Amino acid sequence: MTTSVDPTSGPQTDGAEQLRSSLDTAAARNLATTTKTAPQMQGISSRWLLRLLPWVQVSGGTYRVNRRLTHTLGDGEVEFITEGAEVRVIPQELRELAPLRGFTDDPTLQELAGRFAQREVAPGDVLVERGTPTDQVILIAHGKFERIGAGKYGDETVTAVLAGGDAAGDAALLAPDAAWEFTLRAATRGTVLTLSRADYEEVLGRSAALREHIESFRTALVPAQNKHGEAAIELAAGHVGEPALPGTFVDYERSPREYELSVAQTVLKIHSRVADLYNDPMNQLDQQLRLTVEALRERQEHEMVNNREFGLLHNVDLKQRIPTRSGPPTPDDLDELISRRRKTQFLLAHPRTIAAIGREWNARGIYPATAEIDGTPVRAWRGIPLLPCNKIPINPDQTSSILAMRVGEENQGVVGLHQTGIPDEYRPGLSVRFMGINDQAVVNYLVSAYYSAAVLVPDALGILEDVEIGH
Repeated sequence: MTTSVDPTSGPQTDGAEQLRSSLDTAAARNLATTTKTAPQMQGISSRWLLRLLPWVQVSGGTYRVNRRLTHTLGDGEVEFITEGAEVRVIPQELRELAPLRGFTDDPTLQELAGRFAQREVAPGDVLVERGTPTDQVILIAHGKFERIGAGKYGDETVTAVLAGGDAAGDAALLAPDAAWEFTLRAATRGTVLTLSRADYEEVLGRSAALREHIESFRTALVPAQNKHGEAAIELAAGHVGEPALPGTFVDYERSPREYELSVAQTVLKIHSRVADLYNDPMNQLDQQLRLTVEALRERQEHEMVNNREFGLLHNVDLKQRIPTRSGPPTPDDLDELISRRRKTQFLLAHPRTIAAIGREWNARGIYPATAEIDGTPVRAWRGIPLLPCNKIPINPDQTSSILAMRVGEENQGVVGLHQTGIPDEYRPGLSVRFMGINDQAVVNYLVSAYYSAAVLVPDALGILEDVEIGH
C-alpha cells in the first residue's frame, strides 16, 4: 500500500481510510457530556388573552351573571337574547309585530317565541322569493338584508335594507293565502329566526285569546297604523301635540346566565424506566409535564375564543357586531369599533389581520404610537394595545374578525373563570393526578385544566366582522 502525505490534511491512504495522528473528535465525544437545551416546542404562542384577562375564583364550579333584562316596547325593533351561539327572541318583543301589538297573553307569547328556529345565512343567500306563499315570519337578529322588488322596466331594485331588529312576513299571521311582495336576500353574513306558518297555526288553534286578538286586528281600520305597524299619531299642521312615548319595561332576568367551568384533559404516559434512569441533567417527568401544560394552555385559549357555548366570538351581543365599511380594516372601522363601549382596553386580532391593519395605516400615511405591556412594545390604536391572537380564525374567503374588550369585574367587563386550590394542583386551575402504573410499567398522570370566560354586560365585548385580509 502506497502512502502519500498531504501537508494540510495529514497522511492519507489513496482516497481510502484517513490516517490520524491524534484522537478523533467523534470518538472523544463518547467521554464528554454534551451541552443540551430543554425540549423546544414550536406551538407555543404569546397567549395574550390568558395573560391579560383578570381571573375570578369560582369556588362552586359555576359562575352566575345576574343582569337586568331590558327591552323597549314601541320602538319598532324586535330584541333578542344571546347565549353563546344561541339566539332567542324575547317573548314580549313579539308585540313589535303589527298583528301582535297590544297582545298581553304572556304564556302564548312565550310559546310562540319558543317555536322560532335559528338559521345562519351567508352573503347572497335568498330567504324568500317574490310571489311565493308567505309561509313564515322572519326576525332578523344580525346582519344586513336587501328587500328586492321589481323596477320600473322589469329589472330588480333594492327597495329597502333590513338589519338587526327588523321583521318580515307579518302577513303570515293574518292570511294563509298571502304572497311575498318582495325577495329577501342576505347582503352580509347574518342570523335570522323563523316561525313557520304550521307552528303558528298550531299555537293559534290552542289559544282563544290569540284568535280573538288577530280577528280584532283584521277588522281594525288600516289608517290606525303607520308603515312600521305603530299606532298613528294624528297631527295638524302648525299644531304641537303630545305623541305617545315608547314604554320601557325593565326586569331582572328570570333565568340568569350561568357559566360552568370547562375542562381540557389528557393522560400523560411515561415509562417507569425512563423516569428512573434518565433524569440527569434534566428530569424527564418535569419536561414532559412542561410541554403538556403548554399544549393545554394553547387549547384553553382556543376554546375561550372559539367555543360555541362560552367562547368570546360567540358571546358578542348582536348590537356590538359591526361589519367593515369597505372590506379592509381601515382606521375608520377601528374608530367605530372602539366607540361602541366605554373604556375599551384591548384589541385582539390574528397576526395576519394586524398586518392588514398596518397596510391600511401605511396607505393613509398614519404612524400610530406603540404601547408597552409587561415590558413588551406592541402596536396601538388611539392608545389601545392591538394584540396578536392566532386563535381567532381566518375564514376560507380570507376574512377574519377583530375583538375589542373591556375587562374586569370592577369594570363590568370580560373575566376569566377558574378554580384554584383543587386537589393535586400543579398550576393555578391545573392539576396533575397520579393514575397508577399499568402492566407494561407505564406511569399514567391525568392532566386537567379547568377554565371558562364570562361577559358581564353586553357592551364589554365587541367585534368587527368580515375583515378582508387578502388584499
